[in-house]
Amino acid sequence: MKALQQTEDGLAYEDGVLTLPDGRELAWRWWGDPDGTPLLRIQGTPSSRLQRNHDPSVQRELGVRYLMADRAGFGGSTRKPGRGIADMADDLAALLDHQGIDRIGAMGTSGGGPHVLALAARHPQKVSAVTVVVGASPLAPEEVAGLVGVNAKGYGLAEQGWQQLHDFLAEVRVRLLGDEGMQGVLSDAPPEDRAIMEDPAWQRISRENIAESLKQGAEGWTDESLVLHGGWDFDPGQVRTRVTWWHGDDDMNVPLSAARRAATGLPKVDIRTWHGEGHFVSLTHDREIVQDLLSRST
Repeated sequence: MKALQQTEDGLAYEDGVLTLPDGRELAWRWWGDPDGTPLLRIQGTPSSRLQRNHDPSVQRELGVRYLMADRAGFGGSTRKPGRGIADMADDLAALLDHQGIDRIGAMGTSGGGPHVLALAARHPQKVSAVTVVVGASPLAPEEVAGLVGVNAKGYGLAEQGWQQLHDFLAEVRVRLLGDEGMQGVLSDAPPEDRAIMEDPAWQRISRENIAESLKQGAEGWTDESLVLHGGWDFDPGQVRTRVTWWHGDDDMNVPLSAARRAATGLPKVDIRTWHGEGHFVSLTHDREIVQDLLSRST
């Protein structure tokens, strides 16, 4: 068996790169024991295949391994200007084929939420169960004002076009990679999110992840932000499996009202809401979320 690399906290991983049919490269990573139950885990925006829970015991105790991939323009994956959500779902389907996986449970967090739904809609035979956690959703004008400041400004600039949004995100990228980090950029987040960001282990992983995510620049981030802002380019009505959608009612990145509205397009969906939880609810309740997905992944 090929020897796996390990993080400083002892979590095993294996990296690889898939060349896609159009010549682009897709960087991927397996996290966890090769004998664990495989799950496809789709990270948020901006993020990379390096994103993980800062508490590795959850994954170890549940006996799961995660397959993750950088979307176009992030980390080690080639940018695809003008791409859609559906394009990335097709990339993930190609990755599953490459890995010899016929069917898998899949979850998407934040910006990964629409991508996991697109995968299930376009490639239903590959997805045994779907979980969305604080999934990005199209916003109504009155919801934008309630966002954290950096997201509210970015949402408004997306209305003006790619260049205007890119110039702003390029500035935010400098802040993220500098001394401020994510906790500085999101200093106006709800208290429950700020408490998580104060954890030194979380900060270490966040800095590592953001450095990888944005190493190519802000172009891929801009591409994805425009896609998420402009609406979905797939039919959620084509998602055949039941979806569990988890959300906090104090989320200032994706308002609960927007998530509920987006979920109405899904034929079978179970919305589970936590009171007094923010956008990082996926970390607070990771064990519960993954256990539920495992119970439906047959």
